Amino acid sequence: MHLNPYGADVVNFAAELANRPPASADELADRCRTAGLVLERPVEPSDLDQTLAVIDVWTKVVDATGEHAKAELVNEMLARSAAYPRLTDHAHGWHLHYRDDLQPLGAVLFALISVGTAMHLVSRGMDRLGRCAAAGCETIFADTSRTARQRYCSQPCANRDAVRRHRHRARQSASPTRLADRRR
Repeated sequence: MHLNPYGADVVNFAAELANRPPASADELADRCRTAGLVLERPVEPSDLDQTLAVIDVWTKVVDATGEHAKAELVNEMLARSAAYPRLTDHAHGWHLHYRDDLQPLGAVLFALISVGTAMHLVSRGMDRLGRCAAAGCETIFADTSRTARQRYCSQPCANRDAVRRHRHRARQSASPTRLADRRR
C-alpha cells in the first residue's frame, strides 16, 4: 500500500494505532513499514512515546463534540507539529511534506496525523471520524464511505447491532402489554 501521507490512509493508520497501540519501538517501525511509510532514521523508544502521546491527542479530536471543538484541537496539533510545506523526492517520487526533513519518527507521525486529519475533515466533513455505534464497541474509525453514513467500525459490528435491535423489537412486540392490546 502506498501511504498517501495527507489523505484517508493516514487517518485510517491513526485509527489503527489508537485501536491497537504498538507495544514497542520495533512494533511501531514494523507497522509503519507495513503501512508504506519510509523510515529515514532508526526508530527509538522516544518515538514510541511521542507516537502514543500523539494518538492520545488525536483521540480527543475523534471524541470532540461539535465542529468548532474538533477544529480547535486539530489547529493545536497543527501548530505544534507542522512546518512549511516542502517538495521532496526521497521515496515514491515528488510529493509534499509538511515537516522538516530528517525528523525522528514520532515527529513525522505527529505531522502526518495532524495534517492528514485536517485534510480529511475539511475534504470529507467534520463529522467523519468517530467511534463504533455498536453497544460495547469503542473502536475508532475514519469514515471514508461515499455516503458519509458510516456508524460502525466493521460489518460484523453492524450485523451484531442489527440483530440486537431486531431481538429487542421482537421482545417488545411479544410483551404482555402488547398482547393485551392486540386482544382488544
